[in-house]
Amino acid sequence: MKITFYGHASIGIEVSGKHIIIDPFITGNPKAEHIDINSLKADYILLTHAHQDHILDVETIAKNNNSIIVSNWEIATHYGNKGFQYHPMNHGGSWQFDFGKVKYVSAIHSSSFPDGSYGGNPGGFVIEGEHKNIYISGDTALTMDMKLIPMRTKLDLAIFPIGNNFTMDVEDAILAADFVDCDKILGCHYDTFGFIVINHDEAKKKFFDAGKDLMLLDIGQSIKL
Repeated sequence: MKITFYGHASIGIEVSGKHIIIDPFITGNPKAEHIDINSLKADYILLTHAHQDHILDVETIAKNNNSIIVSNWEIATHYGNKGFQYHPMNHGGSWQFDFGKVKYVSAIHSSSFPDGSYGGNPGGFVIEGEHKNIYISGDTALTMDMKLIPMRTKLDLAIFPIGNNFTMDVEDAILAADFVDCDKILGCHYDTFGFIVINHDEAKKKFFDAGKDLMLLDIGQSIKL
């Protein structure tokens, strides 16, 4: 499983010969101006919620790739009504896709489209691949529901927002790592705007002192699990 960071909360995943993009917000992020969205491959686009900083480039990428958009009922059908392929989900439900099993899990946040229309309830995704399992929490506060995840799935990586103000901060993300029983964390949703700028060295040290590994990738950088 290959994981690529495209900035903010945008993540690329390659697994079982399929390409997945999570929450594509690239063209609106000056820090990601070197990423060409027209070159990105996406068999699937997974969306945690409807805020603009998570859906901005959905339509361009989906048109380029004939992608299947996976999200909650409201978001998925929103794009379905525009002619895109879609697969709707809701909290607690799972589906076996050709790249692995996906479960849509709870997140504590808000969710509305840029025009203010209803974007359903926000969520996260647990992806069980052939060999590795990951959790993308989406924008969320720390929640006790995270403790349910390791009851069903042993995680190899958790992707958490750590920028504070709109989501968890570093300290809460460390607790979240305990809740999901995963010591390898990829940070996201930080530095893009003034409200969510973090001290990288301080964040990594706090995770290290807690016996965990926090990865803060450069935009465009990849890791393999």
